[in-house]
Amino acid sequence: MPHRLSPSRPRTTYTTLAALLTAVLATVPIGPAHAFTGGNHEDITRAALPWQPVTLTEMADARDGAINANDHPPYFEVGPLHCDNADYLEPRYAPDYPRTRDEATTELLACIRTSVTRFRNAVEAADGLVDADGKVRADQSDLSSHCTWDEKPQRAKCEVLEQLGRGWHQIEDFYSHSNWTDRAAPGPIGLENPPGLGRTEVAPFLDIGRYSGMKDADWTRDARTLIPVGLTTGCYTDVDSTGVKPADCDGRVSHNRALNKDTAASARSKPDDNFRHATAGATAEITRQWNDFKADLLKTYPDHGRGAQMICALVHDDPAGACP
Repeated sequence: MPHRLSPSRPRTTYTTLAALLTAVLATVPIGPAHAFTGGNHEDITRAALPWQPVTLTEMADARDGAINANDHPPYFEVGPLHCDNADYLEPRYAPDYPRTRDEATTELLACIRTSVTRFRNAVEAADGLVDADGKVRADQSDLSSHCTWDEKPQRAKCEVLEQLGRGWHQIEDFYSHSNWTDRAAPGPIGLENPPGLGRTEVAPFLDIGRYSGMKDADWTRDARTLIPVGLTTGCYTDVDSTGVKPADCDGRVSHNRALNKDTAASARSKPDDNFRHATAGATAEITRQWNDFKADLLKTYPDHGRGAQMICALVHDDPAGACP
């Protein structure tokens, strides 16, 4: 029998994830996208992943890649799938800001939770890539036809790519939608020009691989301690983690006006080369996420070199021939 996940590993299955999203997805309207453009997601993902071309295109393509699946209806209007609505300004900048630090942190944790869930799902789905003896299953790793990103059972490689892509999308968006790598524009700091944190390291509270092996209560407690007081993402009129769709973003740090770096032409992209800093941060982050995923496969599936074969199957376009 194939090696299965250790009973000690927390597991949030596809069914559980669907239940978490059903309430908000059922009422989501169709509206404009609000993330790094598909082309920018593609550039970031291609720069981060040393995969062979067909596999990389399945993940990264600006229109049809797994990394952009969350930007298609109805997912693109669910705030936690883009790290939206974790907005906050300290009292020295906005004495009556309508969202507390704790509320903003809770919303950011909802975003992180979606990535933790997808990571766990991807590890579980990888079990189907190889047989019990560590031989790559050709029928489960074949990419001669395009994968579909519809949350339905399909070839194991497609399932892994979908779970990773849907989990990595919001992580890339975090760098575009937050002030983590930013510098503010010259002038007064406030709603229209929030402070920038100017960080160059990957965000420590996006340690998805480590969190995936922890109980949810434990990793959320850990992440809370690592989120800086001055961190903010932008308010967007989509559905937040409580199921509430904000009517507008009046009196809040706005995604559209004040903070997003979704394109090089966005207002926040221009000061201090903020767009380049955001894309560089997102690229470094996906490199970390991929390395952590590989390490988790090796740890979870050690028998008969199964974890190493799973990695080989994910990287290569013809794993049945390329993976011994």
